[in-house]
Amino acid sequence: MHRRSILWAAASALGAAFAASRAGAATEAPATKKLKVVYHLTDLDKVSFVVGNIQNHLDGVGGPDNVTIALVVHGQALRAFHASSANPDLTRHIGQYARAGVELAACGNTMKSQKVGIADLLPGFVAADQGGVVRIAELQSQGYLYLRP
Repeated sequence: MHRRSILWAAASALGAAFAASRAGAATEAPATKKLKVVYHLTDLDKVSFVVGNIQNHLDGVGGPDNVTIALVVHGQALRAFHASSANPDLTRHIGQYARAGVELAACGNTMKSQKVGIADLLPGFVAADQGGVVRIAELQSQGYLYLRP
């Protein structure tokens, strides 16, 4: 009987110590890590939706200082960003994003197929010369989360 009491006391003490250590860990402030996100846009009919998502993302985290965002555009969606035909609302948003530090990457392969250069796109775009999907993979290898709305 005495042995059982000693074992019970030891097990209880171990459990209490473990619970106390876990409680201490739970109250420590978590390390704040700035998220990195890449938005993948290929569909022309989703341009406004994705641009809205980026704005909601920036607003939701308290601004561009709290998140790193990249937008990689290829396929038919790139047509929306041709400077000669872009709508004024899209032009305004892209200008704001460029000033906020959002990376705006245009697929080099798509640019060739649409016969446009970087100067033909809205200001702020850079060419992803190896291709849009290659740029996305590079960003993912750097810890970017992938979003394709």
